Amino acid sequence: MNVAELRSDDEILAARDVMRQLRPDIAAEDYLATVRRMMEGGYRQAGVFEEGEVRAVGGFRIFEMLYTGGSLMYVDDLSTDTRQRSRGHGRALLDWLKAEARARGCVQLHLDSGVQRALAHRFYFREGLTVSSFHFRTEL
Repeated sequence: MNVAELRSDDEILAARDVMRQLRPDIAAEDYLATVRRMMEGGYRQAGVFEEGEVRAVGGFRIFEMLYTGGSLMYVDDLSTDTRQRSRGHGRALLDWLKAEARARGCVQLHLDSGVQRALAHRFYFREGLTVSSFHFRTEL
């Protein structure tokens, strides 16, 4: 198992099917252009590779907010291939994200998870994440 940042078009496309399990509304043919456009604004991706296949993928950003007292890593997306769950890929990816955040001087790691994702929440609690606030939104 190897975790690495996805930089090339081929690497980004290799993770597309796993990411689309979490984000199915992104059309397959638009995926690369969408990710590349987001990368212009600071979005990055990392993937867990095993036997030449992407088993898990995460999208993240690093930025500052006043209330954190420093930089934070915000995890936009964290998706493990549904056929590969409970094999350590999610943990390996989250460990890599935490290490990357520390290496970049971040004081916190944040992520939001839909209220319907009970199995994901169980994983996050097991990995030491806590519920620290509600996240509110409105459609515009």
